[in-house]
Amino acid sequence: MNERNIAEIRRRMRPEKHNIGRIRGCYVNDNHNIISEFNQSFGMISTDESEEILSHIRKTLSGSIGRNLLEISFSNQQVLDSDEHRLLTNLRNSSLADDDAVKAFFDKIISSVEIEGSYFIFLINDKYDIFSYDENGEKNDSTETFSYIVCAICPIKNSKPSLGYSLNESKFKNIIRDTVITAPELGFMFPAFESNGANIYEALFYTRDISLSHEGFISMLFKSDIPRPASEQVESIAQILNGTVSEDCSIELVQSIQAQLIELTADHKTNKEDEPLMLSAKDMNTLLRFGGVKEETIGSFSEKFEEDFGPSAAIPPENIMNIKKFEVKTPEVTVKVSPECSELIQTRIIDGTKYLLIRADGDVEVNGIKININE
Repeated sequence: MNERNIAEIRRRMRPEKHNIGRIRGCYVNDNHNIISEFNQSFGMISTDESEEILSHIRKTLSGSIGRNLLEISFSNQQVLDSDEHRLLTNLRNSSLADDDAVKAFFDKIISSVEIEGSYFIFLINDKYDIFSYDENGEKNDSTETFSYIVCAICPIKNSKPSLGYSLNESKFKNIIRDTVITAPELGFMFPAFESNGANIYEALFYTRDISLSHEGFISMLFKSDIPRPASEQVESIAQILNGTVSEDCSIELVQSIQAQLIELTADHKTNKEDEPLMLSAKDMNTLLRFGGVKEETIGSFSEKFEEDFGPSAAIPPENIMNIKKFEVKTPEVTVKVSPECSELIQTRIIDGTKYLLIRADGDVEVNGIKININE
């Protein structure tokens, strides 16, 4: 799925746009037991409650592709004949009316998900009429209905008792603590959506925490390769750079790479490209070459990159380097500036000692007190 496809489905998760027939769910306690189940026509839910549920569903379709949103691929054999694909297909084709499939689905989640405390599982089925358009931009009749399921797994938190005031009794009293369903920790959509309809060979997986792989969940439910967490990709890139470009890895090189990534991201957004921006080993070579790295060093980096990520791998800019901040860290000091001001920081060796130099134009404050910098 590309960004436009995901946004198209996400926009459906509004009270006036969705076509959700039924919602099912269950409350799982911290002992991994179902203590309550929910099976109801979505139209029978109050407006306020449906908006809250749709908000949780939308969040499982949010974030960056390659970071919070990861593609799960099924092999040809899985699609033809496998328990995992058959279960998801039964849920979808039955519009969640297959009780045995729903029970099996909940059991798989409960046996594999790693969430501390209680949580709630939401499961919805939506049907989307896909329209074609003529050369004049006029909408034609619907040619296909895209049916899909979305699952959101949301931790449950206990709100703290708090002091309140009763107007009727004219006295202070404690407000009873209650349970609150929080934003989803993970979830998925099946099948994936493309412009011409369903792609039954893919699912879209969501994780709130980009450092978690949710290996047990993905293995149990999809029996698919585990997508590499975004935070691990960032660490791997840093390790490859440290191992191959260490002699050329100056602050100027990092500034150059970050500036190029920011420019590529901005151009991609300006051009309104449907496909997410992904960078291959060849693209990384270009970034390094522009930063002044030697060709033999670039060759070593490329070799390690393909060895670590795969020969045809491509990763999003955010998984190469943080493009929203510029941080310089020593054992004793951490300096943070916005990326567009990174040139204010330089490195120098003075009388054999290494220094960070920060250009200090304008007012300078220390603990809120303006100071003077004298020669």
